[in-house]
Amino acid sequence: MTSRFDKLFTQQEPIPEAAIERVVEVLRGGRLHRYNTAAGEASEAALLEREYAEWQGSKYCVATASGGQALQIALRASGVEPGTTVLANAYTLAPVPGAIHATGGVPVLVEIDDAWHTDLDDLRTKAIDSGAKFFMLSHMRGHIADMERIMALCDELGITLIEDCAHTMGARWKGTRSGNFGRVSCFSTQTYKHLNSGEGGLLTTDEPELAARAVIASGSYMFYGLHGAIPSEETFREVRLDNPNCSARMDNVRAAILRPQLPLLDENIRRWNQRYRILEDGLREAPQLRVVERRQHEAFVGSSIQFHASGIARERIPAFISACGERGVEIKWFGAAEPSGFTSRYDSWRYLGEHQPLPQTLQVLATTCDMRVPLTFTEADCSEIASIIREEAAQFANT
Repeated sequence: MTSRFDKLFTQQEPIPEAAIERVVEVLRGGRLHRYNTAAGEASEAALLEREYAEWQGSKYCVATASGGQALQIALRASGVEPGTTVLANAYTLAPVPGAIHATGGVPVLVEIDDAWHTDLDDLRTKAIDSGAKFFMLSHMRGHIADMERIMALCDELGITLIEDCAHTMGARWKGTRSGNFGRVSCFSTQTYKHLNSGEGGLLTTDEPELAARAVIASGSYMFYGLHGAIPSEETFREVRLDNPNCSARMDNVRAAILRPQLPLLDENIRRWNQRYRILEDGLREAPQLRVVERRQHEAFVGSSIQFHASGIARERIPAFISACGERGVEIKWFGAAEPSGFTSRYDSWRYLGEHQPLPQTLQVLATTCDMRVPLTFTEADCSEIASIIREEAAQFANT
């Protein structure tokens, strides 16, 4: 009899009791807006900014309504205006090009390599050819490119690096936290990320003027002094009238949900990686599948896993994905021409204008399979999932 996995791939762990208790206190107090505070009182949102800046190792932090809003504000605060060229790796999710489009930026998409990293040769070529001075680097699905080479290239060509760390909160590259390379970095607290507030975002930077512009753009009005990790009053007075209010604030309820989760993050990263390694080892046993080896100096967060269905004919991959789904294993495929759920390929973002041919990226995505690894799964669950995927891959193997 064929086994079937019976747990949801979209089920998260419960919110910590300490967060639930604090949220109830906030709700009973009725002061949900981040600037609705008594004299001398720090709001939940301000406290979150302070605590996250300390945890990340950044000077400044701005809490926003979503990760996508953090991206858009980061672009604006960095100086992107209508018509500004922005480099972006082609393997990402829709909020990244959406943020570039929302600021009026003109994206130039960069190829990826077989390990889902930015192709650094293509990055150099397109940076020079386009004259772009901004690069929004998405660490898509937690795969961190060679940051030494990227930083060297950005320094050489005068490019501002904006990091999208939605999938790398807590990850490191050669000991440095993801998000501490770029001029400004953005994080997501959407339900499927490493901290869960349903929706939410965080922006970090060490540059005072950029931080001040981001606070104003987030929608501070003239309440910027009520934020938790900000530059001096003098910095704000220089920029406060030059930046639009984008009304992208985080409220106190979501901040209260997040604060008790932050001290648990390092332990959760350990738990994610335990599950990831079991899945990785199990998938390695399937000759039809190829697991990309993670580099030793990349301390990643295994909240999802990707592999190549390289031993299955491309036209049969949808049937393989469907067969796994019928047995309760939910896998996404990045080779589909049509968007599905959260998954979309770069050539489906028609609002970006003229199609940019990226043959290497298309070839890589044609076999790319993607699967969430929620912490509600046990280690035994991960072994069972890998077994089901192996069995189905064998049914669709090239002959």
